[in-house]
Amino acid sequence: MCYYEKTLKNCLNVLQEETKELLHFHTKVPCVDIEANNPQWSWSIYRKYVAKNMPVVIKNACRDWRARKLWNIDYFLQKIPDKDVTVAITPNGYADGVIAENNTDFFAMPEERTMRMSEFLSNMTAPKKNFVCYIQKQNSNLLEDFKELINDVDIELKWAKDIFAKSLDAVNFWMGDERAVTSMHKDPYENIYCVISGYKDFILIPPTDLPHVPYKYYPVGTFKNVSTDHYEIEPKLRNGGGDCDHFIPKPQIRGCQEIETKLENSKYEMLNWVSIDPSRPDTDLYPQFRNANVYKVRINEGDCLYLPSLWFHHVQQSHGCIAVNYWYDMDFDLKYCYYKMLECLST
Repeated sequence: MCYYEKTLKNCLNVLQEETKELLHFHTKVPCVDIEANNPQWSWSIYRKYVAKNMPVVIKNACRDWRARKLWNIDYFLQKIPDKDVTVAITPNGYADGVIAENNTDFFAMPEERTMRMSEFLSNMTAPKKNFVCYIQKQNSNLLEDFKELINDVDIELKWAKDIFAKSLDAVNFWMGDERAVTSMHKDPYENIYCVISGYKDFILIPPTDLPHVPYKYYPVGTFKNVSTDHYEIEPKLRNGGGDCDHFIPKPQIRGCQEIETKLENSKYEMLNWVSIDPSRPDTDLYPQFRNANVYKVRINEGDCLYLPSLWFHHVQQSHGCIAVNYWYDMDFDLKYCYYKMLECLST
């Protein structure tokens, strides 16, 4: 290890140690009770957690919503049985995750099918082998695709609007199989994740631990023709062998000629993605992950999680879990600038 590499490693270790002291919850994510009618409560949540980019569980935040009493399979069969819904289909539950196929690791996106809500619900009551269904479309689908359900939730979420001082960017409806897994990633959003029925299990890693989270470039593919005994992965080819800057950001690969040449010569579109599964980490293959601060938290029905922007998160759930999440654009402020610098130093 040369002098500059050693110095950089020491600096990144200092960042991790100082961050650990700042975040101070060394073993678990803190919990608070909702006090939506207390005007000082929102300010307290902002000061203690949001301003520090710290996650927090907000107990009973959606306990009194109509959805808590109404949303189940019978209600949906009565209310919206014939509604066409977009469903992510995979053979293994990993939509937008890494899968090995013919000795090649692909970043595999789900097959998206339009089906009636009654058909989707049938797959919830009688799940099929190698056929995992998940409603996970992130286009503010509660407002766009499930308008009949809007009055069952607090669509305004005034306390969150007060905290973030901005309007909503999206409200998403989630429902799916217990086999459905959200692979580890991060989002440029402040996220309020509300569990209506069942529970969600989150694995969280702070953005300051980016140097310890391994990434790798994968060819991009999409599951096709998924059935109980068959599926295909259709690779996504680069357009005529042309440029693919959307999937290969030049600042992230510049400086390593071997990787840059390999990516430029690839016939597939490539995506840089987290290469470790934090639920069963291979620390022999990725020893640096041992240094990551990993927090595990279960969000039960009636509770919400404030998930700060840029925090890594991996999510699993109980069968038939129903949730709604609210996205607010993050502030692209000084913290974001420092994060981008850390991203470059960690590449």
